[in-house]
Amino acid sequence: KEVRQQNYELVIQRKIQQYIKNGSKGDLDLSNTPITSLPDNLTNVVGKLYLHGTQITSLPDNLKVDGNLNLSNTLITNLPKNLKVGGYLDLRDTPISKQYSARELRTMVPKCYGVYA
Repeated sequence: KEVRQQNYELVIQRKIQQYIKNGSKGDLDLSNTPITSLPDNLTNVVGKLYLHGTQITSLPDNLKVDGNLNLSNTLITNLPKNLKVGGYLDLRDTPISKQYSARELRTMVPKCYGVYA
């Protein structure tokens, strides 16, 4: 079972690297995968980024998501100071949404359309 898990994580990492290689265009859906972090070279998502239901705890610095960023039901505890989200930011059912109000989170990511917390 452990080997299967490691293989699955490798497949996910390859998917992310292929996405970056292809110019980071389109939506990147990693929902309900076992990832705990994103690679530092993922800095731009020209689309939506779905991380719902993952074990992710933080995001790379300088991450820019043109569309929505869904972090609901994750273990995210903080946002990078320079995070840019062009659509909505979904932080429902996360440790960070229990720590800050939607208004406080909105000031952390000022250019997003709105925050679900």
